[in-house]
Amino acid sequence: MRPGSLIVIAFGGNAFQSKGDKGTVEDYWRNAYISANTVIKLIEEDYRVVVTHGNGPQVGIIAEWMALGLKEKNIPPMSLDIAGAMTQGWLGYILQQAIYNKLREKNLVPSKVKGVVTIITQTLVRRDDPAFKDPTKYIGPWYSREEAEKLSMEFKWVFKPDPRGGYRRVVPSPDPIIQVEIDAIRKLVDEGFIVICGGGGGIPVISGNKGLQGVEAVIDKDLDAERLATALRADALLILTDVEYVYLNYGTEKAKALTHITASEALKYYEEGHFKPGSMGPKILAAVRFVQNGGKIAIIAHLSKALEALRGESGTSIVPG
Repeated sequence: MRPGSLIVIAFGGNAFQSKGDKGTVEDYWRNAYISANTVIKLIEEDYRVVVTHGNGPQVGIIAEWMALGLKEKNIPPMSLDIAGAMTQGWLGYILQQAIYNKLREKNLVPSKVKGVVTIITQTLVRRDDPAFKDPTKYIGPWYSREEAEKLSMEFKWVFKPDPRGGYRRVVPSPDPIIQVEIDAIRKLVDEGFIVICGGGGGIPVISGNKGLQGVEAVIDKDLDAERLATALRADALLILTDVEYVYLNYGTEKAKALTHITASEALKYYEEGHFKPGSMGPKILAAVRFVQNGGKIAIIAHLSKALEALRGESGTSIVPG
């Protein structure tokens, strides 16, 4: 990637809270500063950066707070779109401040970027998307099977085994179409701001005769990141997670790391079932879509190896072909 290239970074929910964290304020700030360091390294190399992030653990936590509040104190419940909006403000604030403070520390603002801004972002979806009948998106914390069964009976939630262990709640995850605020995002990027947007995949909305309306769902942030990167004509889509490579036969003795593959190869592996829905599957699909829609390269890499991944020294690179 040449200096000046536009990179869309898609952080996972682990950029704020990793498995094993208690979810304290200290956990969030510590992880946010680690994520901010990743952004700063790219800014120092003269890349332009747009940031999006996941909210799976956090939106599930908010939904759980709501459910427990409803049960114990008769607090009115909120819908998942509102919970998603809450996480955009919560996580956007933390990440925005962490990035800004690191920019100041390195004397990069306003010399290289004008500042950092978070946009509460709505994302259009189809009202007839089949995902509404087949929930696959993991949200919330990890539970044992016994805990999941108890919560399922109590709140009618759907749980599935997480490929990384334990059980987590799953909700509908409709395919994103476009960010409602894309023109504002583009203008801020062009004017030299680091924009944090599309948090948690954006707030899912449908369009009708009366305008926009939120729906009960959580959009996959990687699929939304592809729509964002494609709309902005970004040079690269960088999907950061908690593994260094994409693997075939992940978690088995036959596991094989993939380093450089074409979109057609990635799609072939995807269709063969190597990548699970709600986990690596959407990341691969997002990467394939990006390069098929004109992007130069999509990379899936570990959060701590972003710069190395852009240099081709780490991560799984997916290119046209």
